[in-house]
Amino acid sequence: MKGAELRPQHFLWEMRGSVAIVTLNRPERKNPLTFDSYAELRDTFRALVDCDDVKAVVLSGAGGNFCSGGDVLEIIAPLTGRDMKGLLAFTRMTGDVVKAIRACPQPVIAAIDGVCVGAGACLAIASDLRIGTPEAKTAFLFVRVGLAGCDMGACALLPRIVGQGRAAELLFTGRSMSAEEGERWGFFSRLCPGERLLDDALELAAKLAAGPTFAHMMTKTMLNQEWDMSIEAAIEVEAQAQAICMQTEDFRRAYRAFVAKTPPEFEGN
Repeated sequence: MKGAELRPQHFLWEMRGSVAIVTLNRPERKNPLTFDSYAELRDTFRALVDCDDVKAVVLSGAGGNFCSGGDVLEIIAPLTGRDMKGLLAFTRMTGDVVKAIRACPQPVIAAIDGVCVGAGACLAIASDLRIGTPEAKTAFLFVRVGLAGCDMGACALLPRIVGQGRAAELLFTGRSMSAEEGERWGFFSRLCPGERLLDDALELAAKLAAGPTFAHMMTKTMLNQEWDMSIEAAIEVEAQAQAICMQTEDFRRAYRAFVAKTPPEFEGN
């Protein structure tokens, strides 16, 4: 399958060269998620495993906001009438979106402006990198609607990004994290003006897409797998991963380019 062949119905999908742009597109409601958009995001990121023409992904929102979480009318109201089996089917499905983002081999960059809350904040922490604007406000709102902060992997992912204590405060209080806090705490790689956000995210994505994409896939895999390993086990699996990368043509291309004193041109094999 080619990324250019994907035709999602519940968000925008665009290819810019080898970079895919996913845009949540309900700007009048600050881009909330629905049952259908959750499922389609899950399926799209799962499909990226087989899309060799997609080398990096930018995840963004339309209209000056990233995502306002699950749609209160279209999701929250129906959930109040579900039994335990139905509720668990939903929460597992939303978790599968995070799993799919983390499992796809491409680096995923979240471009975050304005509102980034609830499930939207979970999409952000599922991404590999985050770029924000000074107007970005991120909040894990679950406690404010009577729920636990442990949603869509938040209790596992957020502490690894901002630290246990800061994550605990955000998850217990549901307060907004300002853009400046987010950059200082490592949530955002950097901040940029709103009018530059997509361009900066695409520029970073293009640089990654032009790099050794097989090696990027291996880096992402190791970042995910080494969380629950001892240092000794991590060193061993990294030795194996690097030995595999040393068999690629990109490794040989880089050597030839070094000898010739020219920039390497990677092809991902």
